[in-house]
Amino acid sequence: MSRKKKELPLLENITITDIAAEGKAIAKVDNLVIFVPYVVPGDVVDLQLTRKKNNYAEAVAVNIREKSPKRVIPFCKHYGVCGGCKWQCLAYGEQIRYKQKQVFDSLTRIGKVELPEFRPILGSEKTRFYRNKLEFTFSDKRWLTSEEIKQEVVYTQMNAVGFHIPGAFDKVLAIDECWLQDDISNRIRNTVRDYAYEHGYKFFNLRTQEGMLRNMMIRTSSTGELMVLLQCKINNEAEREEMMRLLAFVGDKFPEISSLLYVENSKCNDTIGDLPVNVFKGTDHIYEEMEGLRFKIGAKSFYQTNSEQACQLYRVAREFAGLTGNELVYDLYTGTGTIANFVSRQARKVIGIEYVPEAIEDAKVNSAINGIENTLFYAGDMKDILTQEFINEHGRPDVIITDPPRAGMHKDVVETILFAGPRRIVYVSCNPATQARDLQLLDVKYKVTAVQPVDMFPHTHHVENVVLLERR
Repeated sequence: MSRKKKELPLLENITITDIAAEGKAIAKVDNLVIFVPYVVPGDVVDLQLTRKKNNYAEAVAVNIREKSPKRVIPFCKHYGVCGGCKWQCLAYGEQIRYKQKQVFDSLTRIGKVELPEFRPILGSEKTRFYRNKLEFTFSDKRWLTSEEIKQEVVYTQMNAVGFHIPGAFDKVLAIDECWLQDDISNRIRNTVRDYAYEHGYKFFNLRTQEGMLRNMMIRTSSTGELMVLLQCKINNEAEREEMMRLLAFVGDKFPEISSLLYVENSKCNDTIGDLPVNVFKGTDHIYEEMEGLRFKIGAKSFYQTNSEQACQLYRVAREFAGLTGNELVYDLYTGTGTIANFVSRQARKVIGIEYVPEAIEDAKVNSAINGIENTLFYAGDMKDILTQEFINEHGRPDVIITDPPRAGMHKDVVETILFAGPRRIVYVSCNPATQARDLQLLDVKYKVTAVQPVDMFPHTHHVENVVLLERR
């Protein structure tokens, strides 16, 4: 006999007091810390507990009794359902204040190293339409909101194109209007959706792995170029012809698309790193521009998704590097060589290392496009490439710039950096918690002398942080 689930209590008149590291807000009742989404400090709410452990709980706000002065009205109709932009209810000035606090808390509590006074966070001038890339998923399992379910309407159209619902991998919320990317993105997505509805195209089912339309990526750029990539599962020639008709329609409807691409994908996931990308119309790339430098962006290329703030981020990294023109710089996790090429004019030589071979080829092309001749790029696992033998061969760096993924740096990489002994280390991070852990490991030889948070993603809890370490 199954055990009856214990009913959790409703807590009334609870004041939200703070923001937690992952973006949820915090309330405290006696000694219990409660994490709550979609509320802001100063709100007085009724909370329905959804999960309870010994020293913490999770809850949802079922009623707002008193609104905080920090609260603002969310501008997106999909707010609270799609799972993105969770801080729309919090005034932007407060968002960046809490992001600054998040960086400070992570570096002091986890890093436990001596820290200088932090520079004020660099906020984003654009808080809407700031992304240059979005991906939309097609699904025949449309997510119905609680309001739609209450209406007891029988929906004949259960196909949707939009964003995955958190915690429901096979369900997709139909997106009508998204405020993250230039409005051309909304028009293209909705036009493709309407054409697919009208012509009876089959949307993908993640459970059965059936259906044709899978995914669509849209990239915009600071140069005004536009890339659209359609991803389909093709079982026969008839479906291939359907895909081609759709692409022809999109190309005619939106002549401003400079790169119209497609991928045939029969795998169980939507990753395209191991699949060929085909050009239907235009080129296989677009360009981004930054301080007069041009960067070639292909379908598989990584490029910071907030172009304007990426420039701010790289300027901070270059400033912290303190280059005079005589330095040998190692750029770790170089990606498509954006930072390496960005700082190359102020350095004697820059060596970039990256795991993804295609990204390294892009990095070499980006150097060539800009007439940069003092860069070298190597592809491979960082801990395997960056060895003592590598340093003995190429020379000890004067400066190391490192921009690792969210997991931070492998311990072997940290040890090799310590062996290399550069005068300065510039650590760019998208996760202050793992950055703090790595700073603690580097503390044996390096002192943190500058900290600059940068906001790349307004209305989310994510924050980038640049730290300068100097050899003791």
